[in-house]
Amino acid sequence: MVLRSLVLYIALGLCANAAPAADIATLEAMREGTMKKLVFHAEPQAVPDAVLLDETDAERSLGEYRGRWVVLNFWGTWCPPCLAEMPTLEALAATADSDRFAVVTVATGRNPPQAIDRWFADKQIAHLPKWRDKSSWLARSMGIMALPVTVILDPEGREIGRLMGEADWNSPEARTLLGSLIEGS
Repeated sequence: MVLRSLVLYIALGLCANAAPAADIATLEAMREGTMKKLVFHAEPQAVPDAVLLDETDAERSLGEYRGRWVVLNFWGTWCPPCLAEMPTLEALAATADSDRFAVVTVATGRNPPQAIDRWFADKQIAHLPKWRDKSSWLARSMGIMALPVTVILDPEGREIGRLMGEADWNSPEARTLLGSLIEGS
């Protein structure tokens, strides 16, 4: 009886662990266009808790988004590829189901609030937060060495994938892939 229970326990454990791998394989197969640069992790990775600042210099935390899928974009006002992809993030955020999904932008390093405000106003960016990682502590803690970098967080706040470089986050490919994540949860 003990041997049968042990075999059953191991079999259930193997099946439970096989599901994420199958999900990752399915997601990887869906990568098209600029989403081909998106790399999924075999296991979700913890994201450090960090104090970020919003446009009023109030302290904010990624924990505010727990329970939702998050597209977390690290960018800089001085970074041309970051600025090129920002309108696609805005379009994605404008049509997102905010109860299940959020797009969060974090300007890392030296990004004067006035420059962020001016750029958002010029490009009519209205649906993205103006958060800052002033000391780059979060970016460095997550191993982000160049910009832009976009990280996908699961509803528990763990990193499940990362895309380095510019991408079209409003493309049909991106929307299909993100929709699959959200609907599968």
